[in-house]
Amino acid sequence: MTKEHQAVAVRRGSIGAKRNPASQQAILEAAEAILREEGLSGFSIEAVARRARAGKPTVYRWWPSRAALLLDVYQGFKNERQFPDTGNFEDDLRAFLTNQLIGFWSAGICGMVFRSVIAEAQSDPGAAEALFAYERGRRKFAEALVDRAKERGEIDPNADSAVIIELLAGFAWHRLLTGRIEGSDADVDKVVATIVAATKKNPGV
Repeated sequence: MTKEHQAVAVRRGSIGAKRNPASQQAILEAAEAILREEGLSGFSIEAVARRARAGKPTVYRWWPSRAALLLDVYQGFKNERQFPDTGNFEDDLRAFLTNQLIGFWSAGICGMVFRSVIAEAQSDPGAAEALFAYERGRRKFAEALVDRAKERGEIDPNADSAVIIELLAGFAWHRLLTGRIEGSDADVDKVVATIVAATKKNPGV
């Protein structure tokens, strides 16, 4: 354990519904460490609270479910990656799929964590709500890459940005949930080419 982790892992009092930044960081670091060391089988609110030296009520007040905490850890990984802005629609789509979705999920524990959140969302309304809120926030940034292509005159101005991103995400989610992330590069090119062809400003030219 690093000195920094030791410093923030000391039990601290809650400040009500508002999160104490030091306690929040300690809990998120503990959650990530457990995932890396023990995987999902060793991950629980109790285990995280014990490792972070935080009270279970504090953890549950800030993260009402296991899935909500998993999603916060996952989002921390995602925040390290920037949305693409290459100046070219086709390259942006490809970078979005490989950097934000498929390539990201194939690295380390990220795919495992997100797949677990999706699974829990099928039977846990709280997990479903957290997942929906996360997706809604991310999607507006993804849709911006389509909007920029419209502004550059690369694609049909009437193209539906939300539908385009949902098509890309749907392809990636299907690969994740069916365990077919590896070896998707060739298919990524096909998916991107299909969307580019369908959204050209002057089809057939």
